[in-house]
Order: sequence, then structure tokens, then C-alpha cells
Amino acid sequence: MVVHIRKKLVRRRGSRTHGWGTKKHRGSGNSGGFGMAGTGKRADQKKPSLYKLYGNSYFGKKGFKIPPKLKKHIRAINIMDVNKFETKDNVVNLKELGYDKLLAKGILERKLKIIVKSASENAIEKIKKMGGEVIIEA
Repeated sequence: MVVHIRKKLVRRRGSRTHGWGTKKHRGSGNSGGFGMAGTGKRADQKKPSLYKLYGNSYFGKKGFKIPPKLKKHIRAINIMDVNKFETKDNVVNLKELGYDKLLAKGILERKLKIIVKSASENAIEKIKKMGGEVIIEA
């Protein structure tokens, strides 16, 4: 009569370590993790290779981060996109449409009067060449 013996892997299911103890046999050696793990300030053995790859910029903190609440998000629009708006009397109020800044990419197809919070110098120049005007309102 044939005796069916379950595989070792199946028998070890649910045992958490599969018989290898708590630390070894994780697939990443004894280094404490994959990749750049363990390269903190006490990893003296790894420092020469880190300096070779990254120079002095790898360790320490640089600069500061602005909290997301304090960041100002400017919604910009290019001249080529302004052409798409239907207008009355050739006046486009970008403030009402939710835009903060006018940028100069593209070509203006018709003479327009544009009301906006701010605009780049090149955008103002292009619109004036077409015979239009830019009104900047805060």
C-alpha cells in the first residue's frame, strides 16, 4: 500500500517561520533588507560605495519643505487655448473662468481684450501685436 506523505512546505504552513527561526532565510542575506536598506548613519561598511555613487549629498537633510497648505497653485492658460473660448465683444475674462495667469505659447487668432490676474511679458507682447489688450486685475 502506498503512503502519501505531504510535502514539507505544506506541513509548515501556518508556522510563520517554516522552521528557519526568526531572522535568517529571508532572501536578502543577513543585511537587514533589500537594496539600500541599512545604509543609515551607522553603516560604515557601506559608506565608501555610497560616496562613490552619490557624493556627499546622500546623508543628512537639505533645505526645507513647504507644507502643502501653504503652496500656491497657479492655474495657467496659454494663448492658443484662449482662442477656443466663445466671446461677446471680443472680451475674455479669464478670472471668471478660473485662470490665474496667461502664458505665451501659441498664436492668437483674433483681436481680443483679455482680463486676467497676471500674464507673462511675452504673452502681453503677442496680444498687443495682434491689436488686442491685456488688463491685469488683482
